[in-house]
Amino acid sequence: MNGSGLLNLKRLLLAVAALLLIVCQPAYAEKRVALVLGNSAYRNTAPLANPVNDASVMAATLKNAGFDVVDFRKDLPAVETRRALREFADLAREADIALVYYAGHGIEVDGANYLIPVDARLERDTDVYDEAFSLDRILVAIEPARKLRLVILDACRDNPFAKTMKRTLATRAIGQGLAKVEPTSPNVLIAYSAKAGSTAADGDGKNSPFTIALSKFLPTPGLDVRRAFGYVRDEVLKTTNNRQEPFVYGSLGGEDVPLVPAPAKPAAAAAVAAPTAPAPTPQSEARRDYELALQIGNKSAMNAFLAQYPSGYYANLARLQLEKFSAEDARVAATEKARLAEQERARLAAEGAQKAQQVKAEADAKAAEAARLAAERAKQVAQEQASAAEQKRQADAALADRAATNKAVPDQAATQAAAASPAPPAASEKTTAVAALATGSPEVDVVKSVQTELRRVGCLTGTVDGDWNAASQRSLTLFNRYAGTKLDIKTASVDTLDAVKLKQSRVCPLVCEHGYKADGDRCSRIVCAEGSFLNDDNECEKRRERKPVAKRDSDERPSRRDRERAFRPQREPQVPSADIPRPQGRARAEGGGSGQIMCDAYLCRPVRHGCHLEYRGGGGPGGNVGNVEVCN
Repeated sequence: MNGSGLLNLKRLLLAVAALLLIVCQPAYAEKRVALVLGNSAYRNTAPLANPVNDASVMAATLKNAGFDVVDFRKDLPAVETRRALREFADLAREADIALVYYAGHGIEVDGANYLIPVDARLERDTDVYDEAFSLDRILVAIEPARKLRLVILDACRDNPFAKTMKRTLATRAIGQGLAKVEPTSPNVLIAYSAKAGSTAADGDGKNSPFTIALSKFLPTPGLDVRRAFGYVRDEVLKTTNNRQEPFVYGSLGGEDVPLVPAPAKPAAAAAVAAPTAPAPTPQSEARRDYELALQIGNKSAMNAFLAQYPSGYYANLARLQLEKFSAEDARVAATEKARLAEQERARLAAEGAQKAQQVKAEADAKAAEAARLAAERAKQVAQEQASAAEQKRQADAALADRAATNKAVPDQAATQAAAASPAPPAASEKTTAVAALATGSPEVDVVKSVQTELRRVGCLTGTVDGDWNAASQRSLTLFNRYAGTKLDIKTASVDTLDAVKLKQSRVCPLVCEHGYKADGDRCSRIVCAEGSFLNDDNECEKRRERKPVAKRDSDERPSRRDRERAFRPQREPQVPSADIPRPQGRARAEGGGSGQIMCDAYLCRPVRHGCHLEYRGGGGPGGNVGNVEVCN
């Protein structure tokens, strides 16, 4: 062999070796990182027993599952928590799967969720913005991960801070447990230990029921994370006697996303052991069609289901759902009738109708209100019965799925025979019937249901017509304001329906016209007491008494001249005058006989007894004789 041939042979051997190296190299391994936080030693409230224990269990579980980085921190104050999140965000930039587990106290304020560090001092509701850190902060930390961003919160405990903190604003809502979330980024899952608005048990033992179930199912190799959380839910429901239901928010794509990849199998063994879908049975078909009708959620879907399956377990469940729908329709009709009766009563009272008409209208209003309350109770009973039956069905279905998963795989020949056998005609017909159910657009029914619920909580005053118009959007805006939610007002979705249904009582305040006041769920006329009147502020105000006003009377009041004359000093006369009255009474009292007075230029004296005066002419200031005393 010449040198050129030898060189070509060497090149060929190198190429084959490189190809073998590439083929024999293990598949690309995903990078998985986790941050585990546990807060038990709270400084300003009673400590918790299990969070640090739960966090320790989860950290060990994730390490055993082969995570590349598991950063375990416990009893962190606020500053160190934020530092840990910053450091974990750098790790998540190069990771495919980023997971954050938190156990401790959490709180909802105005529809937002906050996790509470151990040094938090929440004396007022506004302190949560400074002392705690929001769930959004955690989502920012895991955002760089490429394939899966997972947040697990065992923080739905009964929070003591919510009971002691002062409210700085009456409309600021502080909820029980954590609020429902809607992740806006793709490939994000947020798992709660208890459904939004409810609390979780801390556990009687060393760990909480939620963490025990997580450590059991999450590290299962090859198990999709969504299915794993389904098993966690079933386990916790069973452990707590259906008192605690874990819940997962968010969505993933169609491919399975396991936390722990499945072990590699030889191609031939995988082909032999590949499980096939079990042959359809009448029970499985009924279950599938019932779940589809339940998802559509209206009377037409349930009636169509009953037409296909008139008897059996799922038929009974469908009838319970129909009773719930009928009870809701009766409640809506009774509520509308009560509203119209109250309006008629108020109109007759405002117009001052006859007493008999007002009494009849009052009786009609009371009867309509009693019918509404009865319909409300019937609807509640029907809803509870349907919910209990549905929970039992879901639990039974989960157990059946688990049993089917654990069932032995049939041999390859039986699998191929089952795959080659044609489907029975009846199954094909039923599939067509279900497809016909699904072709109907449920948007109008969803809108009507949302409008009905908005009317129930007092936020919608218009009619339930299935038209999501401006009035309906305004009513949902009012619901967001008073319920502390952030629902999208542009569309009526199933999530919106679920959020409104969570409110068991009136949310929006009752607005009454002038002259009426809110009395429970209706407006009653304001009747003011005698001597009071209804002012512009819709309040009774006491009527002021008019004080008497003095009037001038020209006949009784003396004139100005008379008043001046009465107060003018009188002068003594300079000379005697016949016009000037004489003090005859005084002279008579001194012993004068005739009662006459004798006056000269110097003085006056009484005429002596037996004498009298005679006028002899003259008199006056000149001193001439005028009156002369003459005695007999």
